Amino acid sequence: MQIEPNERLRVVLDSYKATILRPPKTHNIEILSELQVGSQVCLYGYLGTRRDVSKSLSFALLRSSDLQTCVQLVSISKAQATGEEKQSHISLKSQKEWTPVRVDGVLKERRPAKDDSVFGMTLINDREVELNEIEGLNSFPSDIIVKEDTVFPPEQRHLQIRTNKILRDSLRFRSNAVKHARRFLLEKKFTEVETPMLFKSTPEGAREFIVPTRNKGLAYALPQSPQQYKQIVMASGIPMYFQFARCFRDEDLRADRQPEFTQLDIEMAFAGAYDVMHHIEELLKRLWFRCLSINLQPEGRFPHLTYHEAMASYGSDKPDLRLGMEIHRITKSLIPDLISKITPLQDPVVEAFRMKLPKDPKVTREFISNFLDSPEGKPFLDNLDGQPGIFICDRKQPLRGLAALGHEFAMKMPDELSLKHGELLVLQARKNVPFSGGSTSLGNLRLALHKAAVAQGLIGPPKGFKFVWIIDFPLFSPSNDIDPGQGGTAGLSSTHHPFTAPKTPEDVELLLESPEKVVAAHYDIVVNGVELGGGSRRIHNAEVQEFILRDVLKMSPDRLEDFRHLLEVLRSGCPPHAGIALGWDRLIAVMLGNDSVRDVIAFPKSGKGEDLLVKSPNAMTKEQLDTYHLQFTD
Repeated sequence: MQIEPNERLRVVLDSYKATILRPPKTHNIEILSELQVGSQVCLYGYLGTRRDVSKSLSFALLRSSDLQTCVQLVSISKAQATGEEKQSHISLKSQKEWTPVRVDGVLKERRPAKDDSVFGMTLINDREVELNEIEGLNSFPSDIIVKEDTVFPPEQRHLQIRTNKILRDSLRFRSNAVKHARRFLLEKKFTEVETPMLFKSTPEGAREFIVPTRNKGLAYALPQSPQQYKQIVMASGIPMYFQFARCFRDEDLRADRQPEFTQLDIEMAFAGAYDVMHHIEELLKRLWFRCLSINLQPEGRFPHLTYHEAMASYGSDKPDLRLGMEIHRITKSLIPDLISKITPLQDPVVEAFRMKLPKDPKVTREFISNFLDSPEGKPFLDNLDGQPGIFICDRKQPLRGLAALGHEFAMKMPDELSLKHGELLVLQARKNVPFSGGSTSLGNLRLALHKAAVAQGLIGPPKGFKFVWIIDFPLFSPSNDIDPGQGGTAGLSSTHHPFTAPKTPEDVELLLESPEKVVAAHYDIVVNGVELGGGSRRIHNAEVQEFILRDVLKMSPDRLEDFRHLLEVLRSGCPPHAGIALGWDRLIAVMLGNDSVRDVIAFPKSGKGEDLLVKSPNAMTKEQLDTYHLQFTD
């Protein structure tokens, strides 16, 4: 077959051939200050802004390939210049900014500029390159306009990254953090083990992504985590395992969720919870010191809160300890008349927190009124357990504006809730039942009010990092329609996953009579209200594991067989073991102060789980459906 090129194709092919046989670069731009003046250099990078002083004199910037450094180019078209030299000057003026180029020239000394930073890049301010030749290695289209304030859409993620220094720095920061984490774990004698991506469907808790095969009726599942494989590694004579693992969960997406994500997975044989927690504290301290130059509690361990303590004091199982505003139970201190006004519940629990605000009741009233009228405030007014009770301390009002609380409570308010002029007291009733789930209504209101007050400048944003371990979670939680759990019929699901061990011998006994009361040997590491990761001591006994799956969770025999491989592994003398998984995307976002993990992922999915750059997921063709024995149903 022979193709006769048209004129346009001939030009394109000739231009492309020229880029193949190009000379190698002689130096990186960042080291030009170390070279002698007069050195011949061949450089590669992106063409930056150009300034034409006259027809014969132009200045331009050459950006380094990593967009970290730049150097000034000088192009002079002298009267006695050769045709080749004049052509280089013309070529420079014809190239668009952001064109990838090769530059040959002579290094010249220049008067140091006052500012050694240009567009966020380091400027080589004592050297410049007198241009001998410039070659464009590709064209940059004229329909793409790049200005300092240009914001590219997700469909052009490559241009977002190329033109946004913050995004590039975030990816470099992430890479550096991976390096330090890996180095730390290898120093501690951990072994990095890669586990398969094509797994099988097992009911661990989250919805899975299914990968069909050409064998009719058979499919893989992408792993929700390497949980089962890393437990298998523990039975394989590799006692210290880690992996930067890709994980997949078909879940509803939020700012901190992606359908595919990275976690730092760690497991230790002949170990318990505190062995893992000790290593994680050391790892986090190393990361914060190496990457942020922050020394985290050099002599102390991270504090511990039980799940019940966290829910009672902060209304959240991932509390932000920087905020203060602790919640206190005040039911017995309130008059029955007030309780009946704020809730329709019988025998409720009433809790409250104090919010420090500027000492002006008028400002506080305006703030709380605007908040409750906003979309953020509406869910709290619609709470079926009752609307929040709002009280503002005002010295000009009877009993300082707290009369409705009752004379005795207003006069003898507990010290932790004692209000100053202009401060806010927020009450909320809830059902008098044990805590479940991740937050209470009052805990959510606490966070929402703090966020709104910071946004309005009434209080400053919280600073620093406060870590805390949350322990003693319930091993099982009531099943619900949102979380598929393990698909058993007991009305219970594993709070985290079904391989978590009971914490104490007493908890093992409770499995027989009151499984809902069993405490898990589980631990979450939380910083600034963000769960960085969670782990547990695992069930290493096959019969105990099967008992929990079959008799406590009441899985069907078919679903139980999905775990037969793991039960066989545990039966073969698997040692006690424990581990943890740190959400790596979330950890990097916290370190950099980003609200969304999308800002620290090179190619994140959208809120609908789509990659708008490559247009995935895409529709399957009829041929693909036939190959994998699939068909659509209504």
